[in-house]
Amino acid sequence: MEKTAKRSGNLPTYLLIFALLIVWLFPILWILLTSFRGEGGQFVSYIFPKKFTLDHYKFLFSGNASYPFMKWFGNTLVVSVASCLLSTAITISMAYVLSRLRFRFRKPFLKIALVLNMFPGFMSMIAVYYILKALNLTQSLLALVLIYSSGAALAFYIAKGFFDTIPVSMDESAMIDGATKFQIFTKITIPLSKPIIVYTALQAFMSPWMDFIFAKVIMGDKVEKYTVAIGLYSMMTRDNADNLYMAFTAGCVLIAIPITVLFIFLQKYYVEGITGGSVKG
Repeated sequence: MEKTAKRSGNLPTYLLIFALLIVWLFPILWILLTSFRGEGGQFVSYIFPKKFTLDHYKFLFSGNASYPFMKWFGNTLVVSVASCLLSTAITISMAYVLSRLRFRFRKPFLKIALVLNMFPGFMSMIAVYYILKALNLTQSLLALVLIYSSGAALAFYIAKGFFDTIPVSMDESAMIDGATKFQIFTKITIPLSKPIIVYTALQAFMSPWMDFIFAKVIMGDKVEKYTVAIGLYSMMTRDNADNLYMAFTAGCVLIAIPITVLFIFLQKYYVEGITGGSVKG
């Protein structure tokens, strides 16, 4: 009886979770079904296609000169991997230094960084563009890697908060045993910081796949250097929207694959860091 009453009391919670699940999954299902829809038209009055086809995916893989999706996909993947590695290294290093080391102007720097984080990045877009132009780096993938990686220098607050939770006494004990600060960082702090490293890496990897403003300003009209965000947007012109909308949704589905694979691969490290790598007092 007690278990039955408890389940009945949790029923509203389960119903709410189920309703939220439907709301969250419906757009994903709709995009997936649209990518296989054989009928034309940007919008239709039904959800399930009357005819299924793989032509839209074949179009993306066909190497169309006007819409080289595979080239865009490769560009984005290169930028994502490079900026992910650089951003993660910069963020974790900055966070550890500001969490563990005490030096002059540390607190003023933290306050300045906090204020700068309140301003959206695109406010510096014009200045960044002219700097890259002066360095002859516009319309290049290197420019995007530098932009996404440089922003990591101010994105350390979450990682710093995580490092603050690791007891300083562990560092002191290791130093008594003769360990250097670098050894403490690599042998103690990093193994205990898997969750925040995974979080930082995922955020850095996803940014190039979703960013449009910076990439569009930097790349201009150089189609072969587009990322998928710019490329897919260029397909949605007034003349092509009805014909290429299904190919557009197919591209959206393909974009989700590398992010999902990376998340599945890193998820186990995230769980290990929380369960097995937690600090015990």
